[in-house]
Amino acid sequence: MNVRVRYGPSPTGEPHVGNIRTALFDWLLARRFGGQFIVRIEDTDQSRAVEGAEQLILDALTWLGLDWDEGPDIGGPYAPYRQSERLPMYVDAARRLIDEGKAYRCVCSPERLDAVRKSQQKAKQPPGYDRLCRDLNCSADDPHVVRLAMPLDGETIVNDYLRGDVSFQNALLDDHVLLKRDGFPTYHLASVVDDHHMQITHVIRGEEWLSSAPRHVQTYAALGWDEPAWVHIPIIRGPDKGKLSKRHGATSIRQYAEEGFLPEALLNFLALLGWSKDESTTIMSCEEITEAFDLDGLGLSSAMFDIERLREMNARYIRDLDPADFLRRGRPHLEDRVGRPIADDELDRLLTIATAIQERVKLMPEFADYTDFFFAEGPLEYANADLMGRAYKNKPWAALESVEASLRALRSVDEAGWTTPALESALRDLAEERGEKPGAVFTPIRVAATGKRIAPPLFETLETLGQELTVERLNAAAERLARPDD
Repeated sequence: MNVRVRYGPSPTGEPHVGNIRTALFDWLLARRFGGQFIVRIEDTDQSRAVEGAEQLILDALTWLGLDWDEGPDIGGPYAPYRQSERLPMYVDAARRLIDEGKAYRCVCSPERLDAVRKSQQKAKQPPGYDRLCRDLNCSADDPHVVRLAMPLDGETIVNDYLRGDVSFQNALLDDHVLLKRDGFPTYHLASVVDDHHMQITHVIRGEEWLSSAPRHVQTYAALGWDEPAWVHIPIIRGPDKGKLSKRHGATSIRQYAEEGFLPEALLNFLALLGWSKDESTTIMSCEEITEAFDLDGLGLSSAMFDIERLREMNARYIRDLDPADFLRRGRPHLEDRVGRPIADDELDRLLTIATAIQERVKLMPEFADYTDFFFAEGPLEYANADLMGRAYKNKPWAALESVEASLRALRSVDEAGWTTPALESALRDLAEERGEKPGAVFTPIRVAATGKRIAPPLFETLETLGQELTVERLNAAAERLARPDD
């Protein structure tokens, strides 16, 4: 099967999960069967075009790893790939349909069309153009649109891959506009002309387009062209079964990247919104998804978007990263936090603790929460109440005594033997000697060393900090506790 599919976004803003999921299914089908994935910018509605939106669309695809074989930036055998640059093709198709009596010019003013709609609403009639101009042979010199002369009776069958034959009564379908007054095509004409000339084999799109499909089927028939395979996928809904919106966590792809989701996690998540390999498999690499993907795996039930499920999936992907890769991906967030570049050798210091941090991070910006203190210069900021913890609450003298005892224990650890096992042994022995719970002894050390109540595992943290910096920070904590008014 020679698969050619296209992703046709309008440059009206940033791409969101709904249309990117469609792009993903297109891409997977092309890659699964060795076909071509095409990006076509559908910018015929110039009034809604947003400057820079095209690049945001391409950036989103690139971030997710969805490469394309033909497109506006790389060209291809059916260039150009912006509809605004293909206007003569649409005009030619419309003119041909007029010449063959399959379309006609309509000179009805917007005011008249509005009056018709209001009259139909008042009479509780189905909305639609009343075909006044269909037999008038209106002049091309007058401002006009071009409408397709739809069949007046019978039915139009849309053969949908997921639903089989779907029947539409022609009497309920009006003569839709193909070419607007400004010479730009509607989606109904442009998509048909481009899909034909670009040899598109499958059109995957949301089920909200199913009601427009008979118009496209009739346009193909009027032009004498073969239809592609129609695949109308169910829409994505929120957990409350309502239409997906920002309150459910739906936002732009760029926002997901900025919030710290991994592209491979988001790709995995989106693939499972309407498609499945089987009843149990959820975590799959892009390669595994591609190998298993086919249209038979698509379902008819609306996919539910669960942001918490996405967060959990992202955390799983973070845990499975190679530690060096984890550090590399976390570096930009750390640099934003500390306000300076982090050199490779500095970052490599964290390799010994990377795995422990990965277990705690669900979104990549949290990486900075667990690592910024390693690169802090000067005294750390924290409250004395945090330093004392619950065990020494309102007892700075007791906390001071514990910190000083910890300092003696840590100074006794040979610098060459400053390792996690040795540090754990020394500090647990100290707690036992003092007859205190380990948590009571460890809390002041943790806050003094990191400036945080919640930090990576204590002993791995101290090993990574090194003896000199650890002792320096504990001395600073002791000085603070000696001044209880602080």
